[in-house]
Amino acid sequence: MINQKRDKVRATGSTRRQADPRAERVKRGAGRGPAVGVVGLGIMGSSISANLARAGIATGGYDIVERRRADAARHDVEPAASIAELAGRAPILLTSLPSSEALLDVAKELARKKGLAEVVIETSTLPIAVKEQAQRLLERAGITLLDCPLSGTGAQARTKDLAVYASGPKAACSRCIPVFEGFARAHVYLGAFGNGSKMKYLANLLVAIHNVAAAEAVVLARKAGMDPMLAVQVLGDGAGSSRMLQVRGPMMAKGDYSDATMKVSVWEKDMKIIGQFARALGAPTPLFDTTASIYDAAMQGGFAEADTASVCAVLERLADNG
Repeated sequence: MINQKRDKVRATGSTRRQADPRAERVKRGAGRGPAVGVVGLGIMGSSISANLARAGIATGGYDIVERRRADAARHDVEPAASIAELAGRAPILLTSLPSSEALLDVAKELARKKGLAEVVIETSTLPIAVKEQAQRLLERAGITLLDCPLSGTGAQARTKDLAVYASGPKAACSRCIPVFEGFARAHVYLGAFGNGSKMKYLANLLVAIHNVAAAEAVVLARKAGMDPMLAVQVLGDGAGSSRMLQVRGPMMAKGDYSDATMKVSVWEKDMKIIGQFARALGAPTPLFDTTASIYDAAMQGGFAEADTASVCAVLERLADNG
């Protein structure tokens, strides 16, 4: 049984390792400042940088919003005044960005001169073509870009409950293992650049469906006269459970979506990327397509900056009007 489990781990390409001397080298950095620099200190980036610092890794951070840089400093993250300053000191950068434009802007900034960083861990959910464009820009400056999207919400990022879908040159990914382990519970190497994003699209397709399914169950429980919080607790321990029910079910039961771990406005971007990817391959996604109208209704219903759990409010309105 032990050998079977070990073989299974190898087959999946897991990069989980025992004590690695590279971890100490990453923690120490190059003696010139941060070992890792995080670009983008929003919901995900702020938690990632704080967890890296908490893991004993010298961490720097940059965001165009000054308040976010100040918040990061309170978590032992060294703020930088610019991307160039951060990249000039940290050999490894991690980007957590909201849009394709943001990634290309960062890539152009880094490509302006040699000697800015060595490896960039790109964690955002963006079209593969855009990441490939950024990859070409950075190659000219001698920088290796890795495609490493993350599976998990902002709330999960706070507790290191993330999985890294790493893809790109294997040697560079291996070098970054101590970084992955500083902010995530698991990481897997998926091969060629772009495979990480493909896996993330699959993961988010499931998230889109499971989130709406969880909302349906909560609304049905309430309409049936049951305590929705009790329903979430009981269902969360049964065969019909999902991570979305466990993570977002309590928010749905309370009806409070203000502590956004994934904003509806950002999620709409992800939905479009997944839909375009599936259509380009001719893959049918009937359940995913059905959920799109629910997220659109949340967007139009005043929940753009709220958590995606707010689809529950959309279904409640439908139930009340029905």
